[in-house]
Parts: sequence; structure tokens; C-alpha cells
Amino acid sequence: MESICYFERPGKENTERVLELVKERADKLGIRDFVVASVSGETALRLSEMVEGNIVSVTHHAGFREKGKLELEPDMREKLIERGVSVYAGSHALSGVGRGISNKFGGVTPVEVMAETLRMVSQGFKVCVEISIMAADAGLIPVDREVIAIGGTAWGADTALVLTPTHMNSVFDLRIHEIIAMPRP
Repeated sequence: MESICYFERPGKENTERVLELVKERADKLGIRDFVVASVSGETALRLSEMVEGNIVSVTHHAGFREKGKLELEPDMREKLIERGVSVYAGSHALSGVGRGISNKFGGVTPVEVMAETLRMVSQGFKVCVEISIMAADAGLIPVDREVIAIGGTAWGADTALVLTPTHMNSVFDLRIHEIIAMPRP
């Protein structure tokens, strides 16, 4: 097993190094399926310049920041599609309706507890798990083999995992095999 690359701080300044490490690990393991959190599309576009295979870019659902609006600009979406990247915008697997219930009535849902538990490792770690479930539910990545998931903290990428994804209805079957990179907690 390779050693984990730890970053002193989370954030977008780690993006290029994360993507380099992803390419190295994907080549070594023969992985050609990638899921990447990329609200603006920039990280997904850069990944598509570095690796070949099935790349899924997951962005926030419409209304995440502003009611009725997607954050991914249409021209970036087109660039990604032209490069063969699948673009997915959907509700967060580890909040979704549960967050709406908590916002309205207070308290916390079991799914929000799961999300917070994953954040104990790092925000990017939680994001990698979440986007893998979302992409699997959309039929965009396989659930019968390892993929590489890339996430981060706010902007850019600072975390990458090798995992076998699963669907939301079998969430506890998801398996994390390796941490490629992450910020130190």
C-alpha cells in the first residue's frame, strides 16, 4: 500500500497535487472511473486533462446557494461535456430532505449524523463518500469495482479516496479501500 499524502491545511491550493496523485494511483491500480466534486467545473476540467476514463463531475443541486439557480455555468457544463465528462447536479446524499426537516423543525436526522461523523476525518472525506453515492444512484459510476473519488473543503480538491461505491439504499455496503490524500485534521 502506498503512503497517504497529508496536507497541512485544507483547501484549493492542494488541487493540483491531489490530481497528480490521483493519476499516479489510477495508473498503478488500473482504475478508470472517477467521481469529482466540482461546483465550478474547474477541478473536473483539469482532471479530464490528466486522466482518461469515465469522469463524473458532481455539482451542487439547483437552489443550493440561490433559489432556482445552478452554480455551474452553462458554458463550463458544455466544456465538460465536450471533453466527455458526465455532469451531475442533484440533492446531497448525506443531507437532502433531512436538512430541510432540520431547518424547519430543529433537531438532527440520522443522515446528518453520518455526515458529521465523516467530517471527523475531514470535510473532503465526507464529500468523497457523498458524491460516490450520488453518482452511483444516477447510474454514472459502477458499484461493482473500485473508483477514485475526489473532494475538498469549500473550493478545489484536498482529498482523494479509492472506494467501491454503492447506492443510497445500501449505504453501509460502501467500502473505502485507500486514502490517497487528505488534509491533516
